[in-house]
Amino acid sequence: MPVLAQLTVNGDRLNRSLFQLADIGRLPDGGVSRVAFTADDLLAREQVKAWMVEAGMTVRLDAAGNMIGRYAGKNDEAAALATGSHIDTVPVAGRYDGCLGVLAGIEIVRVLHEHNLRLDHPIEVIVFTDEERSVLGCKAMAGEVKEPPEYYARLDGTPIQACLETIDGDWSKIATAKRDRSDIAAFVELHVEQGGVLEHEAMPIGVVDGIVGQYRFAVNVIGRMNHAGTTPMSMRKDALVAAAQMVLAVNKIGVEIPGDQVATVGYLSVSPNATNTVPGNVDFRIDLRDLSQEHLEGLVSRMKDEFSAIAAATHTEFTLRETLHILPTLAAPHIKDTIKQVSEQLDLPYMYLPSRAGHDAQEIGRFTDMGMIFVPSQNGISHSIDEYTTPEECAQGANVLLHTFLQLDKAYAIASH
Repeated sequence: MPVLAQLTVNGDRLNRSLFQLADIGRLPDGGVSRVAFTADDLLAREQVKAWMVEAGMTVRLDAAGNMIGRYAGKNDEAAALATGSHIDTVPVAGRYDGCLGVLAGIEIVRVLHEHNLRLDHPIEVIVFTDEERSVLGCKAMAGEVKEPPEYYARLDGTPIQACLETIDGDWSKIATAKRDRSDIAAFVELHVEQGGVLEHEAMPIGVVDGIVGQYRFAVNVIGRMNHAGTTPMSMRKDALVAAAQMVLAVNKIGVEIPGDQVATVGYLSVSPNATNTVPGNVDFRIDLRDLSQEHLEGLVSRMKDEFSAIAAATHTEFTLRETLHILPTLAAPHIKDTIKQVSEQLDLPYMYLPSRAGHDAQEIGRFTDMGMIFVPSQNGISHSIDEYTTPEECAQGANVLLHTFLQLDKAYAIASH
């Protein structure tokens, strides 16, 4: 029997499974399309289920359609150590986003199974339902599905009840998918960074501090539409001039206020959008993200003050409506420390960084200990056919995940006594 410290994943097998899964929903240009609940999504789920069974796991589905592979532990009554992610994609995607986390989880179980090893705790590998559009699966597991069923309907209008039936889920029993700390002791997700920080810093491993909170706002600026030739500059109520200053104010908040926040205006609509007319109305959308809820609230307060001053100076009015608010989720300090120690033991340089994209771990971290491991994304590209993480980087991340589980298994066993 091998010494646990000498265990390593089979990198060739892991990367082969990534390519095999990418063949399901493969596009002519090499991209992947497996939108949740489509035929290709269902085929991919069947393939992943088969791999779970081959690796020695039992597989069950909850009411949200989450696929849960379980590898029994020596003490199978203990709370599980869980990992996983999603295998659904945006309409045009690459092969790594979400899939690496699921397949790395299966790979670490394969390694244990082929060496006839069991941890004290059971291991769960979870495929979460519909992460890309609604994060329904992880929200259900966290007991956070509070919206009506219409909120989760597909863009083509297909009700969520019908969608879940295709994967043997049941909307009427969605509350039964909720779990707690007694079920899952810790959740650690391996994911491609989806940004360019690790590559820029030449770091193979990212230890995630947490997943940022988000505010989104819809802003409507009201001016007065008028003739562009006959209206003197001093008599104008130009909604676009006001909106332009507000957009710059958002950028200023992101750049000049101390912190690690990001602030973006990515949508703008001008009315009447005519060359010879002073704009009378502008709609735009704001996205604010940071790891600290307190800091986010301060940014929002500063932004409102700036907007009020701009409206007064330009003789315009504005409304600001919150359209999204997601609370940040911090990684458990002891899991971060474990990932750090494992990286050092494996001689892999690492750095700490936040996740500015949402992940299934964000919701799971609301009820149990959570951590995340990042590996680099070439050129910081994701949600694209050009998404790429090297085979070596994928294997390195999976090895960090494996040994993090080995260390956490010991730590939680000690803590329970």
